[in-house]
Amino acid sequence: MKSFLIAWKDFKIRAMDRRGFMTMLIMPLILTLILGMALKDIFGGDEGFRETSVGLYVDKKDPMADALKQDVLEKTEFLTLKTVDSEEKLKEMVKKEEVEVGILIPAEWGANLDEAVLYSNQDTQLKATVVESIISSFTERVQTISKTSEAVMKNATQTQAVATGEGAGKETAERVSMELTESGKVDMEVGNQSVGETSISSMQYYAAAMLVMFLLFNVTLGAKSMIQERHTDTLARLNSAPMNQYSILIGKFLGTLYFAFIQLLLFYVATSLFFNVNWGESRGQVVAFGFMYSVAVAGLSMLLAAFIKREKTADLISGIGIQLFAIVGGSMLPIYAFPERLKTIAALTPNNWALTGFLDIMSGVGWSGLLLPFSVLGLIGLVSMLIGAWRLRGRYA
Repeated sequence: MKSFLIAWKDFKIRAMDRRGFMTMLIMPLILTLILGMALKDIFGGDEGFRETSVGLYVDKKDPMADALKQDVLEKTEFLTLKTVDSEEKLKEMVKKEEVEVGILIPAEWGANLDEAVLYSNQDTQLKATVVESIISSFTERVQTISKTSEAVMKNATQTQAVATGEGAGKETAERVSMELTESGKVDMEVGNQSVGETSISSMQYYAAAMLVMFLLFNVTLGAKSMIQERHTDTLARLNSAPMNQYSILIGKFLGTLYFAFIQLLLFYVATSLFFNVNWGESRGQVVAFGFMYSVAVAGLSMLLAAFIKREKTADLISGIGIQLFAIVGGSMLPIYAFPERLKTIAALTPNNWALTGFLDIMSGVGWSGLLLPFSVLGLIGLVSMLIGAWRLRGRYA
């Protein structure tokens, strides 16, 4: 009960700071609106991936390039293909935005299946990444079929030649090769999401991105509050009260947890009502996952308070550190466009796990799909709180 009283006291202090409270709520709403509207063209939203105009130039006639054009690019529903007769014309069309993505197939491409050259503008890089994945999938499939056919033909020719004669072995090998080739002619489907049943709009993405970023500011706010108490009489009064140090520390943890969770709920309600953001079919998932992220934030605030001693350090982390986490974690740029190495680095940030979880909820995953991010955030909060409490116990003795 004493811990809850301390937590309630901390919550009221932050909630009574109208300027700070409104900044933590109004600013993410404004940024969500601006970024969601400005970048809506590169997201598919509820309508799926938007139609993409593609220019294609083949440097030298190539059967494999013809197969890519006829069997893949022309049959992909969201691609509108335009063939051009020179590389200069292709670059000019991309520059003038007559096409969104340009594809250059170099000479002798079918012989070694080198990477095709793609041209795009700054605002169509995400679409260029999708087109690149389509071409890579085609080339990988061709290479797999080619190597498999070569191995099967060699083995079948040798085996059948021994049993029935050379002619029959050659015929069998050719038949198997044709069957492998036909099995490879399966229409490729490019989905908008790797999990879930619906795609994510720009407004949904940046609602989740701004939420996880601004909740992260509570890490420094909670730590700064604990540091301030060391330089005022508040800590002395708490120590003179009939309670042990762990009750005080738990109360400080719960105070940050309360504020972060209430901030999350208010943002969730505001974006749903005013921006029509669809957070998914299950409100329970949003609330439960949001609570677990708040636990992680509260735990990190104690961990930070345990390792810093000056308010200026907390302010520096708030101004630079949180922004760095936001950039790496996907709050500024869509994580879908990150290179694989950067995605690996992003997995080290708690806000990336939170963002991924909220996006999964929006796309329609079940509870089982949230088990990993849910567990990671819970572990971050628990471990951070235990380490922070262990290091801070002497200060609140």
